[in-house]
Amino acid sequence: MSTYQIDTAHTHAQFKVRHLMVSNVKGDFDKVTGTIVVDDTNHALSSINVTVDVASISTRDPQRDAHLKSADFFDVEKFPTITFVSKEVVKSGEDSFEVVGDLTIHGVTQTIDLNVEDLTPEVKDPFGLFRRGASAKATIMRSDFGLKYNMLLEAGGVAIGDQVHITIDTEFTRQA
Repeated sequence: MSTYQIDTAHTHAQFKVRHLMVSNVKGDFDKVTGTIVVDDTNHALSSINVTVDVASISTRDPQRDAHLKSADFFDVEKFPTITFVSKEVVKSGEDSFEVVGDLTIHGVTQTIDLNVEDLTPEVKDPFGLFRRGASAKATIMRSDFGLKYNMLLEAGGVAIGDQVHITIDTEFTRQA
C-alpha cells in the first residue's frame, strides 16, 4: 500500500455544462489537493480524498467566473471547497476502477460513482519522487447539490443545463 499526494501542477479538474441548450461551456478548477492511497494487491483498501478550491474556478470569462462564485451558484464565501471522499473502490478492468464516494458541493453531500481509468504504473522522476497518474469521469445533476439558479428562455428551455460532466486528469506523488 502506498500513499500519494495529488500534484496540483499536474492535475486538471474540468466540467462541462449545456449553455442556452445549444452548446457546452467548459471550465476548470485550478487548485486541487488531496491524498490517494493505492493498494495494488487489495483494491478495497485503496482510497481517494480530494479537496477543490472553488475560488480557483476558471471558464475563461471573468464576469461568468464571478457569477459562478456568487451566492447564485457556488457561494464561495459560505462554501469555499468541494470535496470527494471515497467509500468503496472496485477494480473494473485492467487499469480501471469504479469508485463510490461522497461528493460535497455547496454544503450538500451526495454519493456518486467515479469511473477511474488509465491508472499508470509507478515511475521514479528525476527528483526522486514516485509518480502515478489516472483519469476519472462522473456525471452529476447540479440541482442535486442545491445549484438551481437558471433562467427560462423565450423560445423554451433553460439557460443552463442541469447535467454536469466532470473530468479529472491527475498525477500524484509519493516520497522515495
